[in-house]
Amino acid sequence: MNRRPFALLAGLVFLAPAFAQDFPRTPAEYLRRMDANGDGRIDETEYVRYMSQGFLRMDVNGDGVLDANDGPMRPGARPVHLDEFQRNLIHQFHKLDRNHDGFLGAKELAQPPQ
Repeated sequence: MNRRPFALLAGLVFLAPAFAQDFPRTPAEYLRRMDANGDGRIDETEYVRYMSQGFLRMDVNGDGVLDANDGPMRPGARPVHLDEFQRNLIHQFHKLDRNHDGFLGAKELAQPPQ
């Protein structure tokens, strides 16, 4: 699995102070924020939509690619395309879905992918 898109998203940590009041603090709070349809669980679409928000904020010019046109990049970093980033999120979703029911609950959200 290509970890570069995740490394890029990890770079969002540096932006944390600016968004600190917006970050959920517990798995239950993450679930509430991700749960667009209010059914108490997260499906793949809800997960990808929520987790893509940081990418979309960083994509200043809205072209679906994070590259030097969107701001400074780490030397040697390659551009990251939204579709590649979201494919990795889908893979991550299925790793988190430990009971393989197609949904994530708060407990599954709290556990790191295997």
